[in-house]
Order: sequence, then C-alpha cells, then structure tokens
Amino acid sequence: MTTSSDRSSSWVRRSRSPHAVTLVLFLAAASVPTPLYRLYQQEWAFSPLMLTVIFAIYALALLATLLVFGSISDRLGRRSVVLAALALEVVALLLFLVAPDVEWLLVARLIQGIATGLATTSLGAALLDLDRERGALINALATIAGTAFGAVSSGLLALYAPAPLHLGYILLLACFILQTIRTVYAPETAAMRPAYGGSLKPMIAVPAQARSAFFAVTPVNLALWALLGFYLALMPSLIGTIAGPAAAWMGGLAVAALMAGAAAAILVMRRYPAASALIFGSGALMVGLLGILAGANLTSPALLLASSALAGIGFGAAYFGALGSVAPLAEPHERGALMAAFYIEGYLAYALPAIAAGFLAQQVGLLETANLFGVALILLVGIALILALAQRRDVNRRTASVQFAACRTKVGLDRELT
Repeated sequence: MTTSSDRSSSWVRRSRSPHAVTLVLFLAAASVPTPLYRLYQQEWAFSPLMLTVIFAIYALALLATLLVFGSISDRLGRRSVVLAALALEVVALLLFLVAPDVEWLLVARLIQGIATGLATTSLGAALLDLDRERGALINALATIAGTAFGAVSSGLLALYAPAPLHLGYILLLACFILQTIRTVYAPETAAMRPAYGGSLKPMIAVPAQARSAFFAVTPVNLALWALLGFYLALMPSLIGTIAGPAAAWMGGLAVAALMAGAAAAILVMRRYPAASALIFGSGALMVGLLGILAGANLTSPALLLASSALAGIGFGAAYFGALGSVAPLAEPHERGALMAAFYIEGYLAYALPAIAAGFLAQQVGLLETANLFGVALILLVGIALILALAQRRDVNRRTASVQFAACRTKVGLDRELT
C-alpha cells in the first residue's frame, strides 16, 4: 500500500531530478549540427557523401554503445553513467567549437554518439525509476521535443546570430555544465547491484511469441527511421537546392515540423489501441511522403513543410503503434533483448540508407535521390499497411471464433440444466 509519505518522497525525488531536461538537451545537441551541414560544406568544400558519413558515424557510435553498455546503469547506478555521458558530451562540444576541418567534425560526432547512447539508456531508466507511467511518456516525447528544439534553434541562430558555427555550441556547453552540477547533487534512482563481466554482453533476441508482430512492423519501423535519417542528414541541403541558399535555415524547420507532428500524434494516439495507431499512422505517413515529394519537385518549400508536419503525424502514430504492438508481447526478462533488436533495426535503417543516399546524390543529384528514396519509403509503408490490416483481420477473426465457441458452450450448459 502506498502511504502519503511514500507519495511525498516520490514527488520530492521527481522535483529534484534534472533527468528530463538532460535527456532533452542530449537529443537537442544531436540535431544542432543538422542546419549547419550546408555551412560546413561551404566552409570546407566536402562532398554530400562525406556529409552523410559525418551523420552516420554518430548513429553507428550510438548503436555500438547501446549494444555494449545498454544495461550498465543497472550495475553502476544511473547517476554515475549520466555523469560519464555528460563529460563525453562536453568534450564533443569543445571539439565542435575548435574544429578546423572535417576530420575534427567526424571525431566530435563519434564522441557525441557514444555520449548520447550512454545518456538515453541511463536517463530513460532513471525516468522510469521515478515514475513508470510518466517516465515512459517522457521518454517518447523527449526524443521528439529535443530533436525539434535543437534543429530549429540552431537554424535560427545560423540565420540571425553571429558566429553561426560556434554560438549554438557555446550555449549548449553552458547548459550541459549546469546539468552536470545538478546531476552531481541529484539522488540515485536505482538500487545498484554488483557488476560482473556478463553485464557487458550484448543481448539481442526476439521471443517466439513476439516474432510474428515484430516482422509485421519491420517495414514501417525501417521506413520511419530511414525518413528521420534522411531529414537529419540531407533535408537542409535539399531545401537549399530547391529554394536557394537563403532558405537553408528551413531545413531545421522541416525537421521541427516532422517532430512536432509526431509529438502531437503520440499524445493523441496513446488513448487508442496499438493496431489502430499503426494503421492510421501508416496511412498518414504515406500521404505525407507523397506531399513531400510533390513539394520538392514543384520547388514549393511551403508544401514541403506542410507535408513534413503531416508525415510527422503519421510518424508518431506509426511509431507508437509499432512499439505498442511488439513490446507487450515479451516477458519481463525478455524485454531488454527485444528492445535491443527493435532499436538496432531502427538505427541501422537510420544510418545506412542515409549513407547510400549521400553516395547516390553525388552520382545523380539530390532531387533525383530524394525521389527514389521517397518512392522506396512509400512502398515500405504500403507493405506495412497491408500487414497491419491483415493482422487486425486475424485478431478480429480469432476473437469472433473464441466468442462463438464460448456462446456455444453456454448454450450447451443451459440445455443440460434445463
């Protein structure tokens, strides 16, 4: 039974916790370079392929960190791992500030990927420690809010403020130093257990009872993460191509429109079954992708931005539906391995297609690459929609069969009694 003192203690711990703000900051910092990529290209004259390598090295470093250190905060405590992540992020921001060439940018993104991998797992777990229900919602929204805030604020600073390649990092550095101080004095949220070597062993598995649902949501999961990767890696360059260099800041606004739509969809669709969210999200995402392609080919930034918001609604609903269709099927001791498989699939789709798109853009042009990329995503989402509808029909058929059998059993019992 929860007493008033327990509730009071929980409220105090939540009010003292810096973790929600820190998580948003980490994800904002990850998207801050997005509107600046075009400026870096002008400054150092590197190719679109190198741009996507800079982007992808972050995702691959984050993925490797999740694989190896995903559960380390269960052994060492949340606060110590968060502090390590904060220290690495500060190092990365300092490298961004003093970077004289593209090689330094690569190293900064590599360290930032490691820092964000450590932070997302430990901060996410800490938020769940504090409040299981609200923690899950904050984890979902922080990714979207942080990504949007970082991209928009960086784009505006690049357009209106002096030193566009430095000011954003200086402000972030100040924020991370403040959060480091707050984290030092924050209470530990986890009951620590003795560390052992096996805790660093990667755990990736899809339980038998979840395999059908996992493979059914794979097409939409791949499409969602690939779309996000394209937006963060190449959308600023695409908007700059169709609207001119003066509108390059709109790349950050496109990312924000995508993420704002996703956040709104998650808040609304969490009241509905996962299957309904997946079907609605897939449909909205398909329409949004068609609008994005139309905006790019008609050189209409306004249509592209509006379609980004619509695609974002589909993104959020489909992501919630995909995760909600898979996660509840695992037993408690299987959830970590299942989520590792889910996110590995996602981050591979986040990074590898973006690298391929950067290479293709160098060969045939950015607009042509966007068209091919968009058509591929539409096909994936179409497959996902067909699978989701088929799964819902199967569920409805099984439910009807069970109800019919129960009805027949009841009728038989009634006859025996009479």
